[in-house]
Amino acid sequence: MENKKTQHTFHIPVMGLSYTIDSPIKVAHLGISSVMSIMEHNFIEKMREFYSKKFNFPYEPITSKIKDFRAKRITSYLDLVDKIVKIKFESLKNSIAEKGEELEKYFDLLPTYSDLKHRFNEMIDNNGSLTEIKKWLNENLTVGDIDVNIMTKLDGENYNGKEKLPVEHNHAHVAIRGFANSTLKSSVVLSAGMNPRLFGYMENFEDFYPDSEGNFNKKIILKVSDYRSAIIQGKFFAKKGLWISEYRIESGLNCGGHAFATDGYLMGPILEEFKNKKEELLTTTYGILKDALTRKNRHVPSITPQVKLTAQGGVGTANEHEFLLENYDLDSVGWGSPFLLVPEVTSVEQNTFEILSRAKEEDLYLSGASPLGVPFNNVRGSTKDIERTKLAHSGNPGSACPKKFLTFNREFTERPICTASSQYINLKLEEIKKEDLSEEEFKIKYNKLTEKECLCNGLSNSSLLVNNLDVKMEGTAVSVCPGPNIAYFSGTFSLKEMVSHIYGKMNILNTENRPNLFIKELKMYIDYLNDKFSEMTEPISDKQFSSNILIHS
Repeated sequence: MENKKTQHTFHIPVMGLSYTIDSPIKVAHLGISSVMSIMEHNFIEKMREFYSKKFNFPYEPITSKIKDFRAKRITSYLDLVDKIVKIKFESLKNSIAEKGEELEKYFDLLPTYSDLKHRFNEMIDNNGSLTEIKKWLNENLTVGDIDVNIMTKLDGENYNGKEKLPVEHNHAHVAIRGFANSTLKSSVVLSAGMNPRLFGYMENFEDFYPDSEGNFNKKIILKVSDYRSAIIQGKFFAKKGLWISEYRIESGLNCGGHAFATDGYLMGPILEEFKNKKEELLTTTYGILKDALTRKNRHVPSITPQVKLTAQGGVGTANEHEFLLENYDLDSVGWGSPFLLVPEVTSVEQNTFEILSRAKEEDLYLSGASPLGVPFNNVRGSTKDIERTKLAHSGNPGSACPKKFLTFNREFTERPICTASSQYINLKLEEIKKEDLSEEEFKIKYNKLTEKECLCNGLSNSSLLVNNLDVKMEGTAVSVCPGPNIAYFSGTFSLKEMVSHIYGKMNILNTENRPNLFIKELKMYIDYLNDKFSEMTEPISDKQFSSNILIHS
């Protein structure tokens, strides 16, 4: 059974639709793992065209006239990324004779305690032959993981004209199929909770099952907020003969993107529970897996397949990084928002980059910008927020909704629409106008109604603008969803500087008064709870007070 060597103890999580869409092309050959979102096939097709031309590969457009074009666009882009990374990695290893810069960077980025780095330096110091060193590099160097992210709840229906397509053409189903059919040997990160129908659909793909040696071509990473969620979903998958290879624990509020707040449970105790119950989790799910695979007449791993525990959300210092690894027996720690300030890794257009670079604590907040109705991390002054506000003040609020990835509302229509669309906002406004509201009451409702942003366009624009690609469908306004941790980093950083900061070789924080990630998370939950209290129009009952505070404090 495989046990891939892990050279780094950090990974780069998915950020938006576009910010990490090409991160693997930039860093995977250097042994650094990152995650791409594969939900938006229109944007992905544009990136495939761009990188095909950049690396001189033939490009044939996958138009909407081609059968299953959405999934094929995703598969083709992932195949291209896989091919490019392999070429760059082989070039890196073969550059030993010329003392190539990328090979030097590969080892330079590793932590000082890395055995791999020490062994390589010993071979060089001992004047090892070129043949021996090349052989050693081929046997010991690994690329970073080229993982993909799917928000499981983004599984809206697709249509051909007025005809609703079968469920396998729903957005998340399409993304699963696109990944499963690709040449990648990596993992899919499933985020945003359970989708039993989608999880059941994954049974159809051979690569998710173990081979005769217990290895998986495609692995499943489950992003969870607590142990209870992990074991429930782990059992669910195991009953289908599918294995969770990694449980990725994320802070509910101290993170970027959508904020899925827990009922007050904090990251420290959650990680402690995972540490204490890991064996229970493995034993329980492995027993169920064996029974399911036996029933399906499939290969049954002779020993429990490997399971990793990782965490992410608000980590900002080498001490925090090391503490999480050592105290909770983690395999890796995710560093997200700080990498938005590293152009070598992420695709952030200049105006957004400047906003993020100078953002302070007070500029970062939980907003109602997401059409999903889930709190959304935001930064004041983003061009999408400015555009949205102008439209609202001009009396023409909302978006034309050209992509329809977030169309879930059936309040006024038989066919679902997006709550950030002009169509929904205008229909809702007509309803509000019939209420007997004061001018102030109407203003409050209007502002809340028009707070939603078109994230399908806003979150995909940055990479298009960075690479000077067509944005006729998207426009030029950009949404960005950094975690609050970015307030403690200012300026532009190289990949070497950020990685050196992670491993404690240097300190790039802009303040000595940064709160510990656990203290920051606790404060965010207190603020979140206070906001909930401020929204209440009726006195809180003893029962509500008990269930929402005392039990979870």
